Amino acid sequence: MNPREINLSHPAWLPGSTSKKTVSGLKAAVSSDNAVVTYTLLDILKRGGNAIDAGIAGCLLQGVLEPYMTNHAGTVTALYFDAKSQQIYQLDSTSTYPTGLPLHRPMPPRSSSAGWASTPMASSIPGFAPGIKALHEKFGSMDWPELTEEAIWWADHGNHVSEYEREATMDMHALFTYYPETRAYFKPNGRLVQIGERFPKPGLGDTLRGIAKEGPDYMIKGAWAEAYVNKANELGWKITLEHMTETPPRWVQPYRFRFRDYELCCLALPQQQGQQQALILGVLQHLKIDQYEPYSAEHLYYMAHALRIGNFHTGYMQDTLIANPDYDLFRDSDYHAYLARLIESNKPKVDLSEHMKLSSKPGARGSIPGATFASDDRPKASCGSCEISIVDEQGNWLQIMNTIQGSGIPGVVVGGVPMGGSSAGTNGFEGMQVKLVQGARTRLIMGHTIILKDQKPILMTGSPGNPSFSQAQMLTNLLFYKMDPFTAGFMPRMYGFMGDTTILMEDRVAPTVVENLRKMGSDLLVTEPWDSHTGSFQTCFLDENGNLATTVDPRRCGVADGLRFEPS
Repeated sequence: MNPREINLSHPAWLPGSTSKKTVSGLKAAVSSDNAVVTYTLLDILKRGGNAIDAGIAGCLLQGVLEPYMTNHAGTVTALYFDAKSQQIYQLDSTSTYPTGLPLHRPMPPRSSSAGWASTPMASSIPGFAPGIKALHEKFGSMDWPELTEEAIWWADHGNHVSEYEREATMDMHALFTYYPETRAYFKPNGRLVQIGERFPKPGLGDTLRGIAKEGPDYMIKGAWAEAYVNKANELGWKITLEHMTETPPRWVQPYRFRFRDYELCCLALPQQQGQQQALILGVLQHLKIDQYEPYSAEHLYYMAHALRIGNFHTGYMQDTLIANPDYDLFRDSDYHAYLARLIESNKPKVDLSEHMKLSSKPGARGSIPGATFASDDRPKASCGSCEISIVDEQGNWLQIMNTIQGSGIPGVVVGGVPMGGSSAGTNGFEGMQVKLVQGARTRLIMGHTIILKDQKPILMTGSPGNPSFSQAQMLTNLLFYKMDPFTAGFMPRMYGFMGDTTILMEDRVAPTVVENLRKMGSDLLVTEPWDSHTGSFQTCFLDENGNLATTVDPRRCGVADGLRFEPS
């Protein structure tokens, strides 16, 4: 399929469409959250590029097509299995904060109903360009003009705006229209670009041409970086060009742990994902969650508790530059058993249904009898990220994420790059956190998992969108309940316990489950049936016959496809 002929406003690419499926029997596989990206990456692989080349080209293109979720001043993280060395590498190029300066928050508080946190976003040093530069230097094979070609074309010509894009842009409307330059960017004719119209990105093509000519250094220490520093200074953030390079990307040993016959490889500190997944899966193992029917009241009750405990406990984890965190504690089966005992011993032994009539949260009725609808209770963390999963013909496996989080100066456009800033806080246990220490990085990103058997990858998956909740549920469906990857991602997803004993999840649960949850003293609030804020998994895997396959989560606009073997 020619990616330049794709009209993204067509129903075929929207969430829940028939394009969401599993494709098997491949020699190379790609799953991304955008049809244009998927077919562009397959073209890169056809032309001899490897998984890293395709991943870089995809990140550059996603920043053009999906500025409501990512951009070229944000963050890049990656988990990469290199077929030649048989090693797995983790790259962390999250946003950083300049030494010797306080957090810079140029935007005053707004109501959380405006679609972004009531605490104003902070400015940060972009990690995107340093991240793709580090990946390219270590593993890339194609030159920058080739890697930027499609991104430049789409920046100049624009993509057709889809219903999903317009809704997502509306969620970020306050941020995207704060300054005159962002209003001009997102409202070129005084209004948001309409569904079906093309949306070119003014000035972005020139920035990408700078990358094509000079590589990512154009945005790290070249003309774009200089313009960024000048804009920051104009707004009172007194950074210098030296701040743009003082904290280079970090290569990290991934966090690994055993689960039954498998080894799981996840993101290690400064990110929390590995420790959190090891803890949650270990607790669920001791609770024997797979003795219960999937999505029964017992399953949801134990999962909600495990998610809350996982979030709280891994909130203690500090960047290794700041502390000496105990990695092994989160892999400790005795520790898992202790936490499981805490949950199990406090499970109500009497029927609390009458009590729940007094304590239930008010809200509009959902489609499930007994459940209430309260989508405004969703966590306010941004869903603005894009995930890509790639396996090339050489057997390299890449899971890579790029995100609007940590993207420069909130609400500002520099060189056609609209930025979202960082919602990282400087205190607390949950959510994105950062310490203002030289070299420290934002903590929370949880985008990637590689599952190995006999030291070989058999499945790779990842998702943006509140992944501290979604990752463990996907892995539970895969590893405890043995669901195929598409079904595992299709099943209803929860946010866990929301402060008390209320579970917030998608509106696709049996009424009897609600009734049984209330007997255990737990309430259920529902969001819409398909809640894109719970993430959207991009997955490559080996199927039951050992053939390479790929699939996609139906919640967003993703497409999975691959290169097929030539007929003999």
